[in-house]
Amino acid sequence: MTRAYIGVGANLGDREATIRAALGALPGVVAVSALRETDPVGVVDQPPFLNGAAVVETDLAARELLETLLAVERELGRERGERWGPRTIDLDLLLYGDETIDEPGLTVPHPRLHERRFALEPLLDLDPELAIPARGRVADLLAGLH
Repeated sequence: MTRAYIGVGANLGDREATIRAALGALPGVVAVSALRETDPVGVVDQPPFLNGAAVVETDLAARELLETLLAVERELGRERGERWGPRTIDLDLLLYGDETIDEPGLTVPHPRLHERRFALEPLLDLDPELAIPARGRVADLLAGLH
């Protein structure tokens, strides 16, 4: 079994209900962070997000887990449009064990994870000692953000 960390977010509709439905559809969820309201990044003219993270214990390969996340997004009405635009649900594979993966359509750790407070804070909730491969401890990365 591999311990993976999934970022969750939504800024359209009933954000919390959609996030809870997504978490309920994911296999192997063992812990969920607190949810927090955050300002959008990239495209700022949109509603605020509700963000958090979950830990899953899985025997799925990273690619299979990603496909599962994308399927749950589709089931919950996610329509891919503008990059960084509004969305009913967003499920990101942030970490997959201590692996580093760089394949077409799959990059783990998530490429901008170390720069994003809205993703790092929930990870810190889940594991105060968590480290991101090749980047360092989540707590240190958060302390270095402006």
